[in-house]
Amino acid sequence: MKKTFHISRRSFLARCTATAATTGLPLWFIQEHLSGAAEATTKTPTLAAPNDRPGIALIGCGGQGCGDALNAANHGDIVAVCDVDRNHAEAAAKQFTKEGKIPGIYNDFRKVMEREDVHIVIQATPDHWHTLVNIAAAKAKKDIYGEKPLTLTIDEGKRVIKAVRDNHVIFQTGTQQRSSPRFHLACELVRNGRIGQLKQINVFVPAGLRDGPFQTAPVPVGLNWDFWQGQTSNVDYVKERCHTMFRWWFDYSGGPVTDWGAHHNDIARWAMGLDGPVDVEAKVVTEPIPGGYTTPGEFKATLHWANGVKQVVKTTTDDGWGGTVLKPDGQRNGVKFEGTNGWIWVNRDEISASDKEILHAPLPDNAIRLEVSRNHMGNFFDAVRSRQDPISSVESGHRSASVGHLIVIALRSGRKFEWNPQREIFTGDGAEIGNAQLVRKMRQPYNYNFVD
Repeated sequence: MKKTFHISRRSFLARCTATAATTGLPLWFIQEHLSGAAEATTKTPTLAAPNDRPGIALIGCGGQGCGDALNAANHGDIVAVCDVDRNHAEAAAKQFTKEGKIPGIYNDFRKVMEREDVHIVIQATPDHWHTLVNIAAAKAKKDIYGEKPLTLTIDEGKRVIKAVRDNHVIFQTGTQQRSSPRFHLACELVRNGRIGQLKQINVFVPAGLRDGPFQTAPVPVGLNWDFWQGQTSNVDYVKERCHTMFRWWFDYSGGPVTDWGAHHNDIARWAMGLDGPVDVEAKVVTEPIPGGYTTPGEFKATLHWANGVKQVVKTTTDDGWGGTVLKPDGQRNGVKFEGTNGWIWVNRDEISASDKEILHAPLPDNAIRLEVSRNHMGNFFDAVRSRQDPISSVESGHRSASVGHLIVIALRSGRKFEWNPQREIFTGDGAEIGNAQLVRKMRQPYNYNFVD
């Protein structure tokens, strides 16, 4: 037994050293991170039998959905696929056919919820469909991996939380940066005062698309355009509205605010441990083209939090600074935490700091520790087994999505608002204008009665 322990220990240290060399993360953090993830895994109850694999349904068979389902297929079996575009559904069914077993093909997600062999739903629809699919899955007692942002509006988030908690299902929001060691390290260091008192958070996101005007076109064969539009206003088909282009229309999404912003605002909030800001203002930097995409390609927003932190969220094509990495298109994309004793910059490619000791000096034993996840989809399936919340719970997804929704409301209103994060309402001057936008009118029959 003693010999086995020493071999295991040497292997672990070698793995940690190799990981530190390839990622640039400090060795002390790699050792703690891998140990924490391993400990969490050993505490997770196993399935009843080795072959007891849950049945998974994919709702929304675009590129993101199929990518999520591919990851989920490591933990269960894809038994059903659903999309209002028949071509997408059939392609997904072909991709996930295994040993001659073809997943069931559906164009109405409500029919999927009737299947007893579906235990888990992977929800990867456009944003304006997230809420109804999530509520339907929760009511059907299916555990859910739901793409970000959680909702289209703040009111929808409250309803999704209620459905998830009332039905005792597991929900993981697809804000997968919480399962990235770089972002984990940055947030843990900020939480523990490594850069002194946190003063400002700069969130940089790539600019959105700016194009148009667009022409209407015949609806493609196999696409149920009315169903795709769902709760939004019925308009003529424009190919630039559909599929991957949906996020540049306020009807369906929030542009760069709720695209990359959903990820980075989640990290900003995780580092502070707070629910939401106390005020928000935003301005459009580049106006949309009439007849084209409706979300602004470039914007700047400023938020203040109860702890005194100022947060700036903006699109940018500026040159780099302080060790940042520029994307191939020249756009900066990441989060910079600024404190009284230095700064930390982090994105999916790197983490750096004003002083290398900010990263490389180990935290003390009594430091605040954040939950560890090495794999976002794996963390979800661990939670399915343990029946404990995953790292990005439904409440977490709602609060982080709400930051983006607040920015969108400020952008569309052109004014500053005060926000009460506990009551989740606007207060003060102009409150009635902001509160009227916490909910959007839902076109019949695609309202909440659709999933009753």
